[in-house]
Amino acid sequence: MTSERSEAYGRAMKALADLGPSKFHPFQQEVIRDAADSLLFCEDLEQDTAANDALERFYALAAHLIANDVLVPDTVEQLVADVVACGPVSARIAVPVA
Repeated sequence: MTSERSEAYGRAMKALADLGPSKFHPFQQEVIRDAADSLLFCEDLEQDTAANDALERFYALAAHLIANDVLVPDTVEQLVADVVACGPVSARIAVPVA
């Protein structure tokens, strides 16, 4: 884990704390938290099925949040960027949101 990844985790958790109760259902908060946690402790995304699964669920949630106007796209994109930055460099290659 690097300080950059740790800082990204802090930003993701702050966004979750700030937005969570008013914008996300508890299960959605869990998806976000699980993705950030899984990525933070992931060393190799290609080998870590749990982190991949958590990231896929998170991407699906991000798309849902945009499609259903829960959050503006810029807010979702920042959340995605912060969660993805929790992971190893390989997690940052493709960030599908829309």
